[in-house]
Amino acid sequence: MADWEVYAIKYADRNARTRADSFILDDNHDTPHPMDYYMWLLRRGQEVILVDTGYDLQEATARGRPIRLDPAEALAPLGLKPEDVTQVIVTHLHYDHAGGLHLFPNATLHLQAAEMAFATGPCMCHDALRLPFTAIHVCEAITRLYSGKLVFYDGDAQVADGVTVHCIGGHSRGLQSVRVRTSSGWMVLASDAAHFYENVFARKPFPIVVDMENMLAGFDTLERLASAPGLIIPGHDPLVREYFPQVLADHIFRLDGGPTKDVRA
Repeated sequence: MADWEVYAIKYADRNARTRADSFILDDNHDTPHPMDYYMWLLRRGQEVILVDTGYDLQEATARGRPIRLDPAEALAPLGLKPEDVTQVIVTHLHYDHAGGLHLFPNATLHLQAAEMAFATGPCMCHDALRLPFTAIHVCEAITRLYSGKLVFYDGDAQVADGVTVHCIGGHSRGLQSVRVRTSSGWMVLASDAAHFYENVFARKPFPIVVDMENMLAGFDTLERLASAPGLIIPGHDPLVREYFPQVLADHIFRLDGGPTKDVRA
């Protein structure tokens, strides 16, 4: 079968952050450290798989974290309308990854069973663990379940030819990364298994963590799954926009050709 095209779609950013928000035990904790927010699109001929959905204006207002572009509108330069999307891999149920599920009404969701159990279980009694979740997003996933549009996985699994998911956990109990066969080799959309290149390459954990051991082991898993270090795509790093070419619009970056420079330099 043919390889997949892979696109990073930036819909928001947040600049009022420091390195203390991104890394545990960092010496330069008060240095500014911006964050980008992405969705990812996989395309092979007429096949389309969306990885995560971003969050909408309502969530942006509620959290005081503005978006630059509505996730449903962000796909337009790729010739897609929200109703065209029939498959969505949900890496985890945090607001910035599952906050737009309702925008894609025809989509079947692909989710780790551990993530649903986590987001609906007793761990949500703790404010610190519940903070990245929004109830209405979790309820949307449950609605898809009851309408027959949710597929659960327990660990590693194949979603389509050349597309597999791998449960890593750490940041959230059922966090999964996505491995995609491209013309450059096996690419891994880390999502929040590595928010930034520095998380994985310098082995610096991200502060929002459920299981530190799983997070650290996950860095090894990302490197094992990818054909080369440059094919690990972190979930929130602005450097993605420097390493990969912009195409079609100023918020879309094509990944499958590989990076234009050494990401470990």
